[in-house]
Amino acid sequence: MSAADFHKLAGLFPNETVTHSYVQDIALPGVDGQPSAGTFALVTLDNGLDHSKPTTLGPNTLVELGTVLEGLKERAARGEIVGVGVTGKPYFLVAGADLSAVKSVSSREHGLWMAQLGHDVYATLANLGVPSFAFINGLALGGGLELALQSTYRTVSTTAGALALPESFLGLIPGWGGVYILPRLIGPENAVKVMIENPLSNNRTLTGPQAYKIGIADALFEPADFVEQSLTWAARVLAGAETPERENAVDPSDPEVTARWAAAVAAGRAFVEAKTSNASPAPAKALDVLEANRAMSQAESAQLECETLAVLMQSDEFRSTVYAFLDLVQRRAKRPAGAPDRKLARPVGKIGVVGAGLMASQLALLFARQLKVPVVMTDIDQARVDKGVGYVHAEVDKLLAKKRISPDAANRTKSLVTGSVSKEAFADADFVIEAVFEELNVKKQVFKEVEAIVSPECILATNTSSLSVTAMAEDLEHPERLVGFHFFNPVAVMPLLEIVRVPATDDAVLATAFELAKGLKKSAVLVKDAAAFVVNRILLRLMGEVTAAFDEGTPAEVADNALRPMGLPMTPFTLGAMVGLPVAQHVQESLHTAFGERFTVSQNLQKLIDNGVKSIWASSNGAAEKGADGKPFIPAETLALMSFGDSPSTAEDVLRRTQDALAEEIGLMLDEGVVAGPEDIDLCMILGAGWPMFLGGITPYLDRVGASERVNGKRFLAPGVASAPALAPA
Repeated sequence: MSAADFHKLAGLFPNETVTHSYVQDIALPGVDGQPSAGTFALVTLDNGLDHSKPTTLGPNTLVELGTVLEGLKERAARGEIVGVGVTGKPYFLVAGADLSAVKSVSSREHGLWMAQLGHDVYATLANLGVPSFAFINGLALGGGLELALQSTYRTVSTTAGALALPESFLGLIPGWGGVYILPRLIGPENAVKVMIENPLSNNRTLTGPQAYKIGIADALFEPADFVEQSLTWAARVLAGAETPERENAVDPSDPEVTARWAAAVAAGRAFVEAKTSNASPAPAKALDVLEANRAMSQAESAQLECETLAVLMQSDEFRSTVYAFLDLVQRRAKRPAGAPDRKLARPVGKIGVVGAGLMASQLALLFARQLKVPVVMTDIDQARVDKGVGYVHAEVDKLLAKKRISPDAANRTKSLVTGSVSKEAFADADFVIEAVFEELNVKKQVFKEVEAIVSPECILATNTSSLSVTAMAEDLEHPERLVGFHFFNPVAVMPLLEIVRVPATDDAVLATAFELAKGLKKSAVLVKDAAAFVVNRILLRLMGEVTAAFDEGTPAEVADNALRPMGLPMTPFTLGAMVGLPVAQHVQESLHTAFGERFTVSQNLQKLIDNGVKSIWASSNGAAEKGADGKPFIPAETLALMSFGDSPSTAEDVLRRTQDALAEEIGLMLDEGVVAGPEDIDLCMILGAGWPMFLGGITPYLDRVGASERVNGKRFLAPGVASAPALAPA
């Protein structure tokens, strides 16, 4: 491919935010009393925006960087420089390819050009004629980390966060050399962890020290004078006074490494199957390239990477992931639809939590740790209060032991959380949330007692998962102060917060709720007061269809595994056991009362609950046991409690039935105005239910499989939003 082609590609993106390559000549310090080793060219990548806006690599950025590196290569040939370094603006090396540009690539040819452009630029960096250095001062994702990997040597800051190759998570592969270099640098097992396991485990990343420990970086320095220390280290390397030790580096031609390579690929494939049911092509493609390139040259691997990337860029899974990640999680979640002007929000200086059970204790810890305000918990007796406060202190101690917080932060957090058996402790609270038993009359009584104590401006919140917030407000003197504040379990981990507005809710109350969510580092979605809101309503409809098929006579293994093509994080029966059969049944009954026969209440599940059975499958310590054939099984005593119909379904029937049921339910939710649009449904399911990112959310998935049109006569999203545009008739 010619330079003219690259410029043609860059011209397709006139609105790209360009990350510029600024070059500074630096006289390297002398080593061991010797004079300076010579002039070192330091390239700083900077997009000129504030530190909250990461640098990215679009076509124009890559063309500029390539031009700069070509000039440095010429200078190296003339003997003007002895080395080249690449670093970034504060907090970033570079955040990878510009997804806004990549998602706009409209043809396989342009995708191939994009892949080849990256390889062309990085090949120049790797072949400058003098050693190259990457000084990883901050975040380095995808193409950003690959830029560092293409350098001869690497240093990393102790405070650098988010080092990763997340392409498998995004529906792509590491396509600019990472899939070739990384296994040779850190071993195939570590490479599979970085390229496959971490991305598919909630997009986990490495810290600077972790990257140094496994051998991605050759040296680790403190942030205060990171670039200066890196330059001094580079001078020592160039002078021969420092030789990096790469203990994890391997030679792929070594027979022992060949066996390790094959084992690592096999382990990666098993991990992908367990995580995604192979419903997403990208992780498998990454492993295909890794498996093949063991016996390839880097140039041969580059060609395979480019061809693979060009295909994946046009896939529905990639477009869906970009829609989910960029349009929803990165954009819509930060500007919630329907949220009032944040200027209306009231200050919150003290928080009350009614209850001291597990959920209440998790809430208290979250409020104290993130908002750093006093939190008081109440319960009906001192033993319960002490247990709740004790839980918070124990969790803080765990964080301290893992060095996730400092001793001072641990002491401050503990001191913020107190307990009382009297609700009088809420007299000066600005926000009180209840987390008591999921029974309407109990919650109404709690609010009656709290309202008699707190100030007129104090906001009242409920953490209900399915009950009517409107009904809770009916007997309040100030119903405008009540808001639903529905967290997901575990509270510290799950990022979604469903904020429920009732007709009387005041805008200032709602604005305060959204500001609190932001302070808690949660993504809030405004939902209408309707039974089970969004996530639980959809999940219970899904679980209800599978359970109904089971009750009708479908074998348990068929029913529970029928939804595997969706790539869900767990099967319906496993989810039911995790949530707790009594809790799931209680919510299902609430939904049945609200919406009728669409939500069937299983008599078989009720029999299990009545007899204290916690899971359909045989389980031990919460995990499903396996029979002699390696598969889960239902104990004979559990089977004896249930009765079944004589209308079994195939897995395909159960899948289609569930797809259609979900399309129906979401269509009804949108008609009811439960949320502002299908994007909010998708965001809720991704953040609150772990819906796979590569599906793009639930509505584009239902569009792609045809369920939306089968049931509702129309798609939820316009063609091209999260999938390839529909082809016009010939």
